[in-house]
Amino acid sequence: MSGRSRWIYAGAAAATAVILLFAWNFSALRAHAQVGAAFGARITCSCRYVEGRSMDSCRGDKEPGMWAVSLKDLPESQSVSAAVPLLASRTAHYRAGWGCLLEP
Repeated sequence: MSGRSRWIYAGAAAATAVILLFAWNFSALRAHAQVGAAFGARITCSCRYVEGRSMDSCRGDKEPGMWAVSLKDLPESQSVSAAVPLLASRTAHYRAGWGCLLEP
């Protein structure tokens, strides 16, 4: 077997191992993504519509490790949507007297 063939087989084996590891941990990854999206939506909505801060200021409130959570301000409905690509998304709406509530 030539050196190039070994690299191809090693690369294929590594890619297979990564895919199997991802599949094995998918439910845990999805659960973490749902919690991160819910936390991001709720905290950013409160920052934006309860505290009245700008969206740029609120983005700085993300916890370490939340790099994959993207935030989107929806001013027409006074809500914030947060998503982790391909895994989870949640939206929190502001209601006067109640604060920011997550959609069920």
